[in-house]
Amino acid sequence: MPELPEVEVVRRGLERWVSGRTVAEVQVLHPRAVRRHLGGAEDFAARLRGRRAGTVRRRGKYLWLPFDDGVPAESVLAHLGMSGQLLVQPAEAPDEKHLRVRVRFADDAGTELRFVDQRTFGGLSLHDTVPGDLEGLPGVIAHIARDPLDPAFDEAAFHLALRRRRTTIKRALLDQSLISGVGNIYADEALWRARLHYDRPTATLTRPRAAELLDHVREVMTAALAVGGTSFDSLYVNVNGESGYFERSLDAYGREDEPCRRCGTAMRRRPWMNRSSYFCPRCQRPPRPATAASRAAAASPLPTRVVS
Repeated sequence: MPELPEVEVVRRGLERWVSGRTVAEVQVLHPRAVRRHLGGAEDFAARLRGRRAGTVRRRGKYLWLPFDDGVPAESVLAHLGMSGQLLVQPAEAPDEKHLRVRVRFADDAGTELRFVDQRTFGGLSLHDTVPGDLEGLPGVIAHIARDPLDPAFDEAAFHLALRRRRTTIKRALLDQSLISGVGNIYADEALWRARLHYDRPTATLTRPRAAELLDHVREVMTAALAVGGTSFDSLYVNVNGESGYFERSLDAYGREDEPCRRCGTAMRRRPWMNRSSYFCPRCQRPPRPATAASRAAAASPLPTRVVS
């Protein structure tokens, strides 16, 4: 699935081509594409007609388009799923094979927004926004944590949550209620850079080590953004249908049996939560089996400070 860099590339394209335009018509060509909209396809199309798009926003892997024309305070939420694409196309361009939703605008710019989804796992839906939220955050994703590129991301809270979760580091990185936008690819890349094994218990990470890991997460995502994200096939594209090129720079993901770029040891792949984890067995040594004493210490509650 697309991760933060791929979704951010799409957001930037939409901000350029869609923000500030007024919706003239919406065609829902496949009802599954709006299945998360409780009112159904006709209601979705009717409620978007005449609305003016605000600035496109993103949190983690989710995109939303708030309307800046006042009441009601609503936003269109987009989840790309496995194969969803939001494309800005010339109005006269032939329809894509898997075109699901078309949005036409009231201006004469000559372009329209198309939601294309081969596997129909993604979708669009209209939601009320969180009251008072200046970015028009849809209430249904209010539980999604901020991502590490967000200036408001709280590093101290992140480390404290790591210490409390009693889980392993890769599971924590993929927990969107803890830190959003990180998926399987960029988790493996950041862990390789940090020399951390994916099964390392989060309770063993010191605050400086957790901060170092966050720095690597930001580095790898920033590098991916610079080249348009990671595109292993034609499904991951920007709004102009162009693929990203970061897969050419991957250090860990997909490199089974290839030499580690740091030490030369053959990279390994292990099944992990219906996915795969790629790592260097030398640079990212697996954690030692926990002793009874260490398990008891890990299970004990963290000390709390009494504020008088």
